[in-house]
Parts: sequence; C-alpha cells; structure tokens
Amino acid sequence: MPRIDSEKFYTSAIEKHGVTAKGVNWNSKESQFTRFDAIMQMLPSNIETFSIVDAGCGFGDFYLYAQKKKKLPKHYIGIDSVVDMYSIASEQTGCEILIADICKDELPTASYYICSGAMNVLQSFETHLFMRNCYEASQNGFIFNILHGSKRSETYNYLTTSQIKNIASKIGVTNIKIKDDYMKNDITVGFFK
Repeated sequence: MPRIDSEKFYTSAIEKHGVTAKGVNWNSKESQFTRFDAIMQMLPSNIETFSIVDAGCGFGDFYLYAQKKKKLPKHYIGIDSVVDMYSIASEQTGCEILIADICKDELPTASYYICSGAMNVLQSFETHLFMRNCYEASQNGFIFNILHGSKRSETYNYLTTSQIKNIASKIGVTNIKIKDDYMKNDITVGFFK
C-alpha cells in the first residue's frame, strides 16, 4: 500500500494551487528549478543526442525547464500515474506522455531515466522497485532526487546515503554519483551503467 494516496495528494494540490510548482507539492518554483539543475548537471552535456524518460513527470516541468535552458533531449517521454498530470503534461509539452505505474507496468527504453521528487511519497519497497525498474529500462543510467536524511514522516520518504547505496548494490549498480550540496534535506543521485 502506498504511503499516501498519490492521486488524492496531487489532485488536491492542483485544485488548491493550480498548474504551479506548489500544484505538484514543491515548496516553490525556485526549489523545483534547483532540483532540476542538479539533475541536469549529471546528464551529459550533449543531451540533445539522447532520449529521456521523466518518471513521475507531473506537469512536464522538467521538459519546459530544459527547453528554457536550450538543453532538450533528442526525445522526451513523460510518465505519470495521475490522470490530471497526464492531461496537463501532454498539453504543456506537446510530447508523448504515458499513464503508467512505474512500480508495476512495462516501461519504454530510453538513454536516461530521470525522476524529480516522485519517490518522495513512496513506501520503502516501492522506492526500491521504482529505482530498479527505471535503472533497468535505461540504457545509460537513472538520475533522481529524493528527500535525504533519517527523518521519519507519515507523508514523506527520506533516505540516507547508506540506504541509497544499499538499494544500488541490490540492483547491481556499481557506478554511483551523488550530489548533496545544493539544498538541505535533498540529494541527487546517478545510477550509471
């Protein structure tokens, strides 16, 4: 069972805040962009030659951020399990957006998988499945950010660096890059092949 009802969690945020960073439960657009920038720094500089799947794409904001930075991938696919996110991301990006459960459904292959925050509301076993499935569907790697630390929360999923390394080991990742100097209680990790 998920930590919380994701559909309700995100739908109520959209109703309250609209199509904004707060509408996908980020504190602000600035913090969302800071996390996107950390992911972008781990992607290759010639990203325009690669494909990306954005797991838990929300409104497609990473695509819009990459577009503004003139760092669009060769091909972008967004995946989200919330119907409202699917509709809004499809409209905002004009890209292929899929409705799927990352933990259960078959995933398309891409050069890189990315995820910004979507694992923050998952249970421990779901986080492991999510990471494994994204890593296995990627050709070059999976880059993600998640809440960092040992804090316990009824809503949010915090992971320590050792927990992340343990998951990596269990799914066969040997090349890990970690960035944890950009924001308190947040970490960006690359599982590379």
